[in-house]
Amino acid sequence: MSKIGRLFRHAIASPITLRRLLPKAAMQRIEEEITKSERSHSGEIRFAVEIDLSAGQIFRGVTARQRAIDTFSALRVWDTEENTGVLVYLLLADRQLEIVADRGIHKKVGTDAWTKIAGEMEKEFRGGNFESGVIHGLKSITALLAQHFPASASNQNELSNKPVVM
Repeated sequence: MSKIGRLFRHAIASPITLRRLLPKAAMQRIEEEITKSERSHSGEIRFAVEIDLSAGQIFRGVTARQRAIDTFSALRVWDTEENTGVLVYLLLADRQLEIVADRGIHKKVGTDAWTKIAGEMEKEFRGGNFESGVIHGLKSITALLAQHFPASASNQNELSNKPVVM
């Protein structure tokens, strides 16, 4: 994709775009899904949507992956007791999804699993099914976390379950 085309897509992306694709009720259901998910494992899941990037970021070639890693750090997803934080990051203007997992869970799950889940979510997005794509991805992540990090009696919620809009 050209930088000009990408710049245009980011220029027209807005909070209205977000509300159309993931309305308030959908964001509430995503939060509820994360809350439900975290009862079955000791991991922590965050969902973040960045609507667009600045022109400077686009011309510097900033990727969704780079922004996801920055967001992982900014939201302190890495700061969990067992190093089991997972960030699901959507760069809305590019319709690109990245999953960034802390080293504890990534060691057990590996890149291929995250890539597969992200690909399934992006396929849903291409069909205009943003909410169901996110929910499907969260359920897949839940299965992996429950397998490798089952909930314990002292299972605490270390990070907010509320989706973040940037």
